[in-house]
Amino acid sequence: MSSVSVFCCLRGCLDGFKFNSAVPHIPRENPIQLDTSFMGYEVVIVKGGQRVCGAGAALGNAPLVQSKSYFEIKIQQSGSWSVGLATRQTDLSFTQGGMDEFSWTLNHDHIIRHNKQELYKINISNGATSEIQCIQEGDIIGVAFDHIQLKFFVNGTEIEHSVSNIKGTVYPALYVDDGAILDIILDNFNYPPPSGFEKIMLEQSLL
Repeated sequence: MSSVSVFCCLRGCLDGFKFNSAVPHIPRENPIQLDTSFMGYEVVIVKGGQRVCGAGAALGNAPLVQSKSYFEIKIQQSGSWSVGLATRQTDLSFTQGGMDEFSWTLNHDHIIRHNKQELYKINISNGATSEIQCIQEGDIIGVAFDHIQLKFFVNGTEIEHSVSNIKGTVYPALYVDDGAILDIILDNFNYPPPSGFEKIMLEQSLL
């Protein structure tokens, strides 16, 4: 990635930051965020570990160990993106998820992939409220995992296809390229999690 594209990425990532001389009240920071130790070389993580841009993959710093975990992704800027789960064995240089045996993702082309296989292509509505609209900037993708199935939601509507047979210790996984900017939302969700699901919790041994 050229120095110009890096600058453009940073400018886009930092868009919305306001510098104010007043000292605001700072809420307690969520210890769970994107992990700068597990990201591609051309990936940029900003906004307190909540925003990713550049080219490549970034993983969360906490595995999904509880029985029912939920998090959200906001499409801050469109481009090529993938969201879902991956183990730390995944290739972080990939700019698209689901391209190895260690990642399971929903991609910007509305296809759910794993190990270079197209598992499902989600139906895009022609206006029917019961179907998923084309995923675009500003949309919220929910990710729910109960160690049996991985489910995706778009603006609160569940995608009809779920993914099973996920093996290994998995983490939130975000892939970006072609100007895409993604925000991970780990609490204060835009849409209620499915029944019984909660935000990602740290293992007790890590507290």
